[in-house]
Amino acid sequence: MTPIRFHNTKTRRKEEFEPVIPGKVSMYLCGPTVYDRAHLGNARNVLLFDVLFRLMREIYGADNVTYVRNFTDVDDKINARAAQSGRAIGDITAETIGWYHADMDALGAMRPNAEPRATAYIQEMIDMSAVLIAKGHAYEAEGHVLFSVESYADYGALSGRSIDDMIAGARVEVAPYKRNPMDFVLWKPSPDGVPGWDSPWGYGRPGWHIECSAMSKALLGETFDIHGGGNDLQFPHHENEIAQSACAHPDGAFARVWLHNEMLQVEGKKMSKSLGNFFTVRDLLDQGVPGEVIRMVYLTTHYSKPMDWTEAKRAEAEGTLRKWYGILQGHGFNAKLVTALAAEGKWQADAEFIGVLANDLNTAGAIARLHVLAKGRTPEALAGFAHGLGMLGLVNDWDAIPMFDGAEGGADVLPAVAAKVDALLATRAKARAEKDWATADEVRDVLNAAGVQVTDVGGQATWTPGPDFDAAKLGDL
Repeated sequence: MTPIRFHNTKTRRKEEFEPVIPGKVSMYLCGPTVYDRAHLGNARNVLLFDVLFRLMREIYGADNVTYVRNFTDVDDKINARAAQSGRAIGDITAETIGWYHADMDALGAMRPNAEPRATAYIQEMIDMSAVLIAKGHAYEAEGHVLFSVESYADYGALSGRSIDDMIAGARVEVAPYKRNPMDFVLWKPSPDGVPGWDSPWGYGRPGWHIECSAMSKALLGETFDIHGGGNDLQFPHHENEIAQSACAHPDGAFARVWLHNEMLQVEGKKMSKSLGNFFTVRDLLDQGVPGEVIRMVYLTTHYSKPMDWTEAKRAEAEGTLRKWYGILQGHGFNAKLVTALAAEGKWQADAEFIGVLANDLNTAGAIARLHVLAKGRTPEALAGFAHGLGMLGLVNDWDAIPMFDGAEGGADVLPAVAAKVDALLATRAKARAEKDWATADEVRDVLNAAGVQVTDVGGQATWTPGPDFDAAKLGDL
C-alpha cells in the first residue's frame, strides 16, 4: 500500500498516516454557513478535501472511506438575512444549499458520504453541553451555557497560543456573565422572532463551535482520522472544537490529523469587496470560465501555500486542459474504452503519480507528472495519464470529456503519423541546437499547417493534434 504522509497542524510535523481503524478512513470538513453564495476562498478547502477523498478511495477502496461535511443552517447571519429579506429561514437555507451543491458540482467536487445540517443535531448539542456542565468544564449564566477555557489545560495547543495572548490579540465578547473573557458560548437564549429550541437552560439556540463537535461525534465517533478547514478556523473554531470534544469525551482523541489550507488572493491582493476583486464561484462560471479550469488553477498551488487567482493562471490552466482533453479525444477515450482497459488490467494509477500525491497532497507535483504521462501515443500508454486526470477530478464522466475551443473533436493519430510528428520535432530541436533557424522555421511551418499544437516545457516538446489536424500536410509518410 502506498504510504501517505501529511503535515499535521496539531503536531507541526509531517507524519505517516495510519487510520484509527485499520483499513478504514474517516474525515470531517467544516462546511459553509448557508446564507449566501460560496466565494472563491470557500472553494479551496472543498477541492483540497475532494482530492483527499479521491486519494483515500483509490488506496483504501471506496467503501472504506467516510467523508462528512456539514451545513451550518442556524446562525445569526442567516437570521439577519431573513429579517432583511422577509423570507423564511428554511427557504433561505434550502436555496443556498442548492446553490452550493450546483457550484461545487461544477468544480467537479464529489458529494461527501454525509452532509449533516446543524438543525438536525440540536439534541446532540444540548446533550454535549449538559455533559460538559456535569464534568465542570462549562457553566450556566443568565440563560447562557459557556465553556470554561481554564478548565482545559491544553487549550491553545492547536494554534500555539496562550490564553493571555488570545485575550490580548483577539476580539472577545465582553459580557458580565463570563468568568473569563475567552470563555465561549455553547448555548444562548433566543429572543422573540429568532429561531430556538427548548433546553434545560430555556428557549435558545446553540453556539457555533458546539455544532461540529456534536455532528462529528454522532457520525464518526469520539475519535476519527482527519479534520480540516481554512487556516482562519484554527482559532477560535477548531481550538474550541478540540476543547469541547476532549472534555466531553476524555477517552477519545477527537481528530488525530488536522489539515489547514492557506487563504486565497486575487491578482496578488486579499480578496475584498472594497477592492472590487471579490468573486463568487458562480461569478466565474457565469463569465464562461469552465469549472475544470477553476479547479486546475487551485490544484497548481500546494494547499499549505497562499493561492493567487490571476488571469494569467486561468489562461495557462485552460491552455493545458485544452491540450490534455484533445489528447483524450484524439485517442478515443470514453467509458467503453476505460472499461476495456480495466478488463485488460491496464486501467491503473501511475505509481509515481500516486506517490507524489500521497506526499501531503502535492497536487502541483501530480500535475507535473501528468505532463510527462501525456506523451504516450496509444490509449494503453496514456492509461496512467487518463487515470490521473480522473483522480484529480479533471474528468468525471468519460462519455462527456470537456471540450474547450480548440479541442473539439480531436483526432485519431495513427502510430505512423505520431512517429512522423516526433521525427519533425527532433529535427526542429537539432536545428535549434545548431542555430539553424531556417530549418527550425521550416519545420514549425509544416507543423502549424498540419494543425499540430506544440508545447515546449523545460526544453522538452510535447504535442497534441488540434481540431484542424491534417496528417496529409505533414509530408510523405
